[in-house]
Amino acid sequence: MANSISTTLQLTTGMAFNAECGPHQLLIDTKSPLGKDSGPTPKELVVIGLAGCTAMDVAALLKKYKQPVQQFTVKTNVEQATESHPHVFKTAHIEFHIEGEVDGAKALEAVTLSQTKYCGVSAMISKTTPIHYSVFVNGSSVGEGTANFPA
Repeated sequence: MANSISTTLQLTTGMAFNAECGPHQLLIDTKSPLGKDSGPTPKELVVIGLAGCTAMDVAALLKKYKQPVQQFTVKTNVEQATESHPHVFKTAHIEFHIEGEVDGAKALEAVTLSQTKYCGVSAMISKTTPIHYSVFVNGSSVGEGTANFPA
């Protein structure tokens, strides 16, 4: 049997929905004037999923490499097309900010592996949207690249 993800959404009020996935619940909404901005929008959740997927890969790899990470922050910015509907993603940029006694080459290797082999969300999004990434260790740039997954 294939691995699958199932969700259920229930309209609460206005444009807000209670989303359930397994034991987890989350309120989603849209911006005013249609909604009340009481939760992230579906596209914002996709961007959070992109950041979360690659962040977990990188954290796991740095742990495997025995790199003493003190702080790890992932910042993601996605530009959307606004000329016509649908407003799809045009470009994505992910910044990885790592603090600690971390080898810059190991940090770059972990991010590169995530963005070329492991991150399923990046693999899906990169088919339609270029993803660029930058890696910083203790405030200094250690490298950058573009998500590139095999076909």
